[in-house]
Amino acid sequence: MSRIADRFAALRRERRAGFVIYTMGGDPDYATSLALLRGLPKAGADLIEIGMMFSDPMADGPAIQAAGVRAHKAGATLRRTLDLVAEFRREDQTTPIVLMGYYNPIYQFGAQEFAAEAKAAGADGLIVVDLPPEEDVEFRPHAETNGLDVIRLATPTTDAARLPAVLDAASGFLYYVAVLGVTGTKAAVTSFITEALKPIRKQTGLPIAVGFGIRTPAQAAEIARVADAAVVGSAFVQLIAEHLGPDGKPRPGLVDAALRFVGDLARAVRSARVTAGA
Repeated sequence: MSRIADRFAALRRERRAGFVIYTMGGDPDYATSLALLRGLPKAGADLIEIGMMFSDPMADGPAIQAAGVRAHKAGATLRRTLDLVAEFRREDQTTPIVLMGYYNPIYQFGAQEFAAEAKAAGADGLIVVDLPPEEDVEFRPHAETNGLDVIRLATPTTDAARLPAVLDAASGFLYYVAVLGVTGTKAAVTSFITEALKPIRKQTGLPIAVGFGIRTPAQAAEIARVADAAVVGSAFVQLIAEHLGPDGKPRPGLVDAALRFVGDLARAVRSARVTAGA
């Protein structure tokens, strides 16, 4: 099985939800980004999503857009993001890595070449936000050939007629977008998500991770009671921004503060079902 499948199987054995953290590759600079990545598993991250910087991130709110700008200014490229994955893999062979971004950089890189190099670097899955199922025929076969999970997005507007297309050839897990709009701008409503996931679970055995709108340990714990994983992104990259100096350089203690925040979130997720009596 893939690392992603292995991890969700382990989570089921532990009878708990997973915690997924998103970080922009190369933010605020390559060295700091690598230090954060290396510290995330020990802090409690079960899976890591690494953002691939893009100039027009239409699904991302202000915090992640700003992280992309910082990464770009620091020299981030798609190839350098793959370098980050490869360096991370030198020390960690078990934590699943999902690359998340948009198709334009992949297209410019070359879809076949990108899939092969992403796998060689140590990536396990891909979320390509702006590549719907009907249009991914030029990319999905390359991902599948290289053993990369193709992770699809479902949203509150994904109805019963649309869901089969989303689930077709999906693998790894399904990413449920908890709110309408861009990342980091609204709070997820657990009661709504609970009902929204019921028809999805009837059509797929894939684990369901819920993201967008989760900013605090309490919110992450609520999601962990109803989903297979909780995803936090904007709050994490915003914390990074708050620990930068006026020159955009990281202040001392940035990595420690960021990993403490991840630890708080991870503990909340890990204890959520125990607290709820599950």
